[in-house]
Amino acid sequence: MGFSGKGAVAKSPARKPRGEGHTRREEILAAAKALFLEEGVKATTIRRIAERVGVSAPALYLYFKDKDEILLALCDRIFAILLQRLEEIERLPLPACERLRRMGEAYIRFGLEHPDEYRIIFLESPTPEAVRYTGHRTDTSDLERPGAKGAMAFTKITQAYEAIAKEGIVLPYPPALCAELSWMACHGLVAALIAEPDFPWSDRETLIRGMVEASVRGVVPALGQATSA
Repeated sequence: MGFSGKGAVAKSPARKPRGEGHTRREEILAAAKALFLEEGVKATTIRRIAERVGVSAPALYLYFKDKDEILLALCDRIFAILLQRLEEIERLPLPACERLRRMGEAYIRFGLEHPDEYRIIFLESPTPEAVRYTGHRTDTSDLERPGAKGAMAFTKITQAYEAIAKEGIVLPYPPALCAELSWMACHGLVAALIAEPDFPWSDRETLIRGMVEASVRGVVPALGQATSA
């Protein structure tokens, strides 16, 4: 069981010396992540996070205004990794359909390589208020805006479908809806493997490639005729 929260709170300077504020932010994010996994996002309070770091709640508010802002910071940090991978694939000289397949695999592998973060973001926490009604449609003009990196990662998938359409393949739905369907399929596989890692699933690599191919052909049947590179 985690720290009970009872008794004296460890004393620590309210604010780090000039130039060291990023260190305190890192401490807060690390403590929040640990508590989210130990006790659940809903059960974790700012007070508990502050106690784990060793500061008062008012001192923590100097760095984050609330728990949602902490959660979004964790989301942005992990989505920055995914976004970099998708951008690398985007730059490859590939047919659009193969680029889409590789992006699908990259997403699944990203989720499985970061199960703790994936669990916090997608499986165990309510959507933060700042992006609750915008989600993957959050404004991406400023990637430093909370929630923008996740939205931009989704935009890369949408753009892959737009590129497919430009190559002359008729999409059955608008590109953004095609991207949503593909994400839901890949997310389902990631969630199942994270939730039940010891279940006797089939070979993981076969599942990854099969899910991507199934989602591609399922969303755009005509792509089933396309040859993978």
